[in-house]
Amino acid sequence: MTKQKMTAPSRPPRGREPDPDDDIPALRWLRRLKRLFSFSLVSILLLAAGLFVAALYLRSQELPATKIMQTSQMYDARGELIGSFYNGENRQMVPLADISPYLVKATLAIEDQHFYEHIGVDFKAVARASLVNLQHMAKVQGAGTITQQLARNLYLTHERTWSRKLKETVYAVQMEMQMSKDGILAEYLNQIYYGHSTYGIEAAAQLFFGKNAKDLTLAESALLAGVPKGPRYYSPYYNMENALDRQKLVLQTMVDCGFITQQEADKAAAQKLTFQPLTGKKEAVAPYFSDYVRTLAIEKLGIPEDQFDEGGIRIYTTLDLKAQKIAEEAVQKQVGGTQELQAALVAIDPRTGHVKAMVGGRDYNESQFNRAVTGRRQPGSSFKPIMYLTALQKGMTPVTRYQDIPTVFTYNDGKDTYSPSNFNDKYSGEWIDMRRAMAESNNVYAVHTILDIGPQAVVDTAKKMGITSPLKAMPSLALGASPVTPFEMASAFSIIANHGVRVEPIAITRIEDPNGKVLYEAAPVEERVFDPNYAYVLTSLMESVFDEGGTGSRVSATMKRPVAGKTGTTDTDAWMVGFTPELATAVWVGYDKGKKVNPVESHMAAPIFAEFTEGVLEAIPPKLFEIPEGVVTAYIDPASGKLANEDCMKNAKLEAFVKGTEPVEACTNRGAPANEKQEEKLKRGQNSSWWNDLKRWWNS
Repeated sequence: MTKQKMTAPSRPPRGREPDPDDDIPALRWLRRLKRLFSFSLVSILLLAAGLFVAALYLRSQELPATKIMQTSQMYDARGELIGSFYNGENRQMVPLADISPYLVKATLAIEDQHFYEHIGVDFKAVARASLVNLQHMAKVQGAGTITQQLARNLYLTHERTWSRKLKETVYAVQMEMQMSKDGILAEYLNQIYYGHSTYGIEAAAQLFFGKNAKDLTLAESALLAGVPKGPRYYSPYYNMENALDRQKLVLQTMVDCGFITQQEADKAAAQKLTFQPLTGKKEAVAPYFSDYVRTLAIEKLGIPEDQFDEGGIRIYTTLDLKAQKIAEEAVQKQVGGTQELQAALVAIDPRTGHVKAMVGGRDYNESQFNRAVTGRRQPGSSFKPIMYLTALQKGMTPVTRYQDIPTVFTYNDGKDTYSPSNFNDKYSGEWIDMRRAMAESNNVYAVHTILDIGPQAVVDTAKKMGITSPLKAMPSLALGASPVTPFEMASAFSIIANHGVRVEPIAITRIEDPNGKVLYEAAPVEERVFDPNYAYVLTSLMESVFDEGGTGSRVSATMKRPVAGKTGTTDTDAWMVGFTPELATAVWVGYDKGKKVNPVESHMAAPIFAEFTEGVLEAIPPKLFEIPEGVVTAYIDPASGKLANEDCMKNAKLEAFVKGTEPVEACTNRGAPANEKQEEKLKRGQNSSWWNDLKRWWNS
């Protein structure tokens, strides 16, 4: 008989009677779902209770005091106050009923379409923005509501931190509990910044259109509603094209929201707007420089414009107020008596890259366009030193000669021709060297040079020297046919003055917040662009511009120190760009609309340069340009370009060369005597221009 194994019956868990339904899976899942539902319900109730308590707490708490507007100030290199970027709020409070319905709808459409539906935070917009930003892997869309913007403007700073964002959200919800929607909207429209130190829609309507906010048309409202997004970028006073593009976007958004019809939007977009002139505003010293500093701080350093204006920050700059005053006086002396003639000046310390003075036009009140940094004009012959620097690096020397005759040049594999003309169509017919070509600004010699070394090589050199304007690699580049800015020219010439080392130009040295915390501090960026030996040889050649017969000789009597430079003249522009060891300056004179300069106006840039340079450096002893160890000098026969000896000593001149490039052949078969013997003869009675120049400088 087979024994069967007996299995003990399973026991139910202690404390519970066995349930016959335990073995039924469907019932088991039903019980689990019941427990989950109970847990969820309790959690929801607890969460609701927590939110209710939090809401009661927020409702009972007073909102913080609004932040105090503080004046931001700008200082020069010596710590002297240049001016304040904020001189009191231009603000007029008005009720919502006194604001044009068009402006209200335009603002809601472009800033917060669901304003009357959310509780201070638009969760749908947050989710949508998060999805868009995730798709682009960058913050391309925001989700801040009008209430959040108002909370930030009233109670918080503009620091980009999570704690600030969290506080902004809490304050926004609290405001929604304690204020009506219309009250929040009215407060926002009276607080928002519209640029030009103007806060609130009433003051903005007066500033831009000379009318009350309640009288704004649809076209005017759409334009103003678009300004707060970027008060400088969308201001019609700074960029009309951007302002009108933004206006069209606002109008189309209003159509999409159902606030206006497409026909109304099209009609408003076509309406011509008349803006009030920016008059009666207190201008800071050096207004063009001040605008330049604003642009750098806002666009490059990321400081919000309203914080820059009224955040109490201190901006320390490189400007020299004394130099600035001299620059403005020199410009006014030359062009102040004319009706349309304009001028620009930029001065840079080549050793530090510090911008010491800037004039962007003859009258800031007439035109805020800064010709010094954004006005691209043809530099004419003032561009030639950059080309001759390239030539020196390519193996040419100061005694490289070309014949000065009318010449038809071929280029582009013989497919094209170019026929440059000298000034007044004068040609000597002689073989001339680089020094004479520089002094007389000979165009034939310049085109010979650029075709021999290659136009692209000149473009490459210019880019290394900080010129970012587009340059065409053509023969006409030698004559300055490609437009550049005075700032670029001053920066490029400062490298020559600084022995081939480029120091990145800077205008802001430091920015501090109201508590003295450093928000930004400049760090010098230096780069050697070319060998100092080439810099000195080029400098020596450029000194000839101020010799008798040179294009800068008209102001040589004004200059009481060694100076190197180059003039430039086109039909519409006059230039003088030059430097001393301490200061590199570019001056441009011309008309905005391409009107031709007359013979008198074509010579105005050089006097501005001379008076400014001597005025700024008046208290500084004259300083010779330092000669590097790799430079040698030799007496040269100008007629042959060879070493001078006793047979050709009469007109011999001392010339500088990069060591190893000096001539080795004498002017005759007799051979060249030692330099000591040559120098002795010259001292005894030869008429050397360099010696006379040195004596004239020393005596002065």
